[in-house]
Amino acid sequence: MDLRKIKKLIDLLEESNLAEIEIKEGEESVRLSRNPVGGYVAAPAPVYAAAPAAAAPAMPMSGPTEASTGGTAKPGNALPEGHVQRAPMVGTFYSSSSPDKPAFVSVGQTVKAGETLAIIEAMKMFNPIEAEVSGTVVAILGENGSPVEFDQPLFVIA
Repeated sequence: MDLRKIKKLIDLLEESNLAEIEIKEGEESVRLSRNPVGGYVAAPAPVYAAAPAAAAPAMPMSGPTEASTGGTAKPGNALPEGHVQRAPMVGTFYSSSSPDKPAFVSVGQTVKAGETLAIIEAMKMFNPIEAEVSGTVVAILGENGSPVEFDQPLFVIA
């Protein structure tokens, strides 16, 4: 493929809202991506690192015996029993596809693995959050329109 064509593709990618372009001409193919695979997982690390520091004072207030016995954060957060679906990225949590649409799921609803539970907007891209397991939604921990951090509990499915 001609270098001039590749440069034009790079310009097109930079001018658009696209995250990735892949072009195939015969047996040749070029794939350009704004985001290297997994490249944005490391960038939010400072934001995620700040969260445990903010949450750390909450543990001693709930009682030094919990911290000293080696208890995990789950008992302190009082999560219901079941599979905890966590945020795969940093972004803004939305429970529906638009403000005038109903939520994807509600508490008590039965879901199947792969079904969309919510979406997270990250870098102007809307990423569906799909159920990892089948079951009944016991709790929805994400608040519509609020920011979420990597690995933050969003749903509990039993």
